[in-house]
Amino acid sequence: MMYKIFYYLHEFYDVFTHCICHRIPERSFKIGNTYFPVCARCTGFYISAFSYFLYTYLFYVEYDLKLILLGFLLLIPAIMDGGSQFIGFRESNNVLRLITGIFGGLGLGILIKSLKFYLILIF
Repeated sequence: MMYKIFYYLHEFYDVFTHCICHRIPERSFKIGNTYFPVCARCTGFYISAFSYFLYTYLFYVEYDLKLILLGFLLLIPAIMDGGSQFIGFRESNNVLRLITGIFGGLGLGILIKSLKFYLILIF
């Protein structure tokens, strides 16, 4: 009985984490024999987006057109790195994936918070 519960919990965890990242082991960081639950790029996205949300919780940020444009520009390296790898143009490495993920997560955080900021102003 207990085995089935753990089996279903593990299956749920597997399905849930595949929805947020592809989890390919060669593209993930590894500590000992254990791989991170998300790839290197997603690790960068989550770390920087969380850090940005924490920063904006503690400090006021004025969302203007320049900051929103910066958010879009910060996403470009991750799109180019992931896109060129996806079409088979080249193979990326985990350090580059992490760096582009950090920039992309910051850009995504800016865009999400600015959207929230402007939606609150509208309503």
